[in-house]
Amino acid sequence: QLQFVESGGGLVQPGGSLRLSCAASGFSLNSYTVAWFRQAPGKEREGVSCITSVFGRTNNADSVKGRFTISRDTAKDTVYLQMNSLKPEDTAVYYCARQKTPVIALGCRLTGEEYDSWGQGTQVTVSS
Repeated sequence: QLQFVESGGGLVQPGGSLRLSCAASGFSLNSYTVAWFRQAPGKEREGVSCITSVFGRTNNADSVKGRFTISRDTAKDTVYLQMNSLKPEDTAVYYCARQKTPVIALGCRLTGEEYDSWGQGTQVTVSS
């Protein structure tokens, strides 16, 4: 059964760091692109970072470039999001999701319509 379990969220001060984990089951990270999305209250869902199957190529939203890093451990079927230099505007529920179709690609996009199988999310709050 396809499932994601996100963890690692919490309350952190501006400038701090968190590492989110997304444990996947029911499919192989070598077959599907996986992405992190976030949604803040009253705002639309935003793509944050994605990592492709096979080659592990990554893409990050402009709002997090240089601060967030997506990675994966295929042996553990887990995708990570290392978040540094956090800002109050990073406050949101963070979700991981799997691309709808298995493709071998050299890049990935952060378009929500390309993904399904969303996890339950983990709350990240950046506040002093």
